[in-house]
Amino acid sequence: MEQDVNAIAVVTLFPELVMAVSSGGVTGRAIDKGIVALSTFNPRDYATDRHRTVDDRPYGGGPGMVMQPGPLVAAIDGAAEANRSITSCDPLVVYMSPQGRQLNHQLVIELTEKRNLVLVAGRYEGIDERVVNTRIDLEVSIGDFVLSGGELAAMVLADALVRQLPGVLGHESSAEQDSFAVDGLLDCPHYTRPELFNGQVVPPVLLSGDHAAIADWRRMQSLGRTKQRRPELLNEVRLTRKDQQLLALYTNEDGSKEPEPK
Repeated sequence: MEQDVNAIAVVTLFPELVMAVSSGGVTGRAIDKGIVALSTFNPRDYATDRHRTVDDRPYGGGPGMVMQPGPLVAAIDGAAEANRSITSCDPLVVYMSPQGRQLNHQLVIELTEKRNLVLVAGRYEGIDERVVNTRIDLEVSIGDFVLSGGELAAMVLADALVRQLPGVLGHESSAEQDSFAVDGLLDCPHYTRPELFNGQVVPPVLLSGDHAAIADWRRMQSLGRTKQRRPELLNEVRLTRKDQQLLALYTNEDGSKEPEPK
């Protein structure tokens, strides 16, 4: 059965930034496989004057420029309609904004259900608020900092979404084992060959062939790392009795002792 295509359009004044990031890696692979259709729409192409003006000074004064509503709305509508022709789905228009909902794994999973996504990358001091009121369905932030424009933020969101789609990653369970994907915990540490590198050895449990002990060790490391590095995440996790025992073991032994094989 052929998989439905997910269409992602980015409304941007700098389409070359978007296409450069998406030309390789996971996103590029998804495009090559026909799982994702990625396109860009430039508001300048919808400007009505000979200078292709897309910004102007803010009413009320102040520094910087603001993206004008006319060309931006036309670009958003064009992107939405182009995606609709691919997916037969109504669009979800997302504005990349520091004032938006914080991007996390839960939001990524929610957005993978939306096959027609239009990502709006702002520039300058932002976009006219009337565009937000009439065209934006959701504002999303990738962190409490400000970028020069929304293109990088849009591609961060797109990459996080694309890797969750079936058939994109080489191993179907790869995305399921990422940080935050398992109970919202950080991922455990990983090792590969050689067994000895710069005086450091692979934890013996990983060489034991005991799958139950390996699973316990990985769970312990995941719990312990989360407690050390992102303790607030544990507030959202329902720990089992065994989880509590593993977490205590990690704390007591500083992560250096593996659970005994069973």
